[in-house]
Amino acid sequence: MQGQYLMAMIAVLSRCFVVFCCLPIHELAHGLMAYALGDRTAKNQGRLSLNPLAHLNPLGTIMIFLFGIGYANPVPVNPRNFKNVKGGMALTALAGPSANLLMGFVSVWGYYIFARIGTGNSFLQAVAMFFLYAAQINVMLAVFNLLPIPPLDGSKIVAAVLPDKAYYKYMMYERYIMIALMLLLFIGVLDTTISFLTSVLMRFISIIPALIFG
Repeated sequence: MQGQYLMAMIAVLSRCFVVFCCLPIHELAHGLMAYALGDRTAKNQGRLSLNPLAHLNPLGTIMIFLFGIGYANPVPVNPRNFKNVKGGMALTALAGPSANLLMGFVSVWGYYIFARIGTGNSFLQAVAMFFLYAAQINVMLAVFNLLPIPPLDGSKIVAAVLPDKAYYKYMMYERYIMIALMLLLFIGVLDTTISFLTSVLMRFISIIPALIFG
């Protein structure tokens, strides 16, 4: 029972880490990419910040703790400031999930390092498990946000290849699609797909540290 309580505590702490660290970095990555491409909207609204209060969305935060995946308030972007509107939006959208994958990669290294040096030390093993949970949640966030469903980042990447007319029709139903997405998450319909893709990416980013630390 003690071990179960410890694992539950590590899971909660890992999700707190994601909410107060990883989500702000995700949104900051969006804002920095938009800024680099010529759009100062996020900067002018104070969103180029690591302060969680500047980014967190109440419902998205609750989803993190309930389902392990969720979202923050989207960074405001004015695509008219991009030289290439579709390309700029796609790159800006891709920056957030890419930041999650990078954090997942770093967390995987933390897991292997502490698991190796912490053999026989329960505290260091707990730290290792914290990094493992953090890696899994970050990768899951990347997978979730890359789904081509409005208003997730994947829908903006899809916009780069869809004809304008088709994209506008696609976005007309954004609100209803998001409600349907939350229902699907609640009843677990997407669990298998998200878990499979997360597992594939976890194995991929673990290749190098696994070879080094075994």
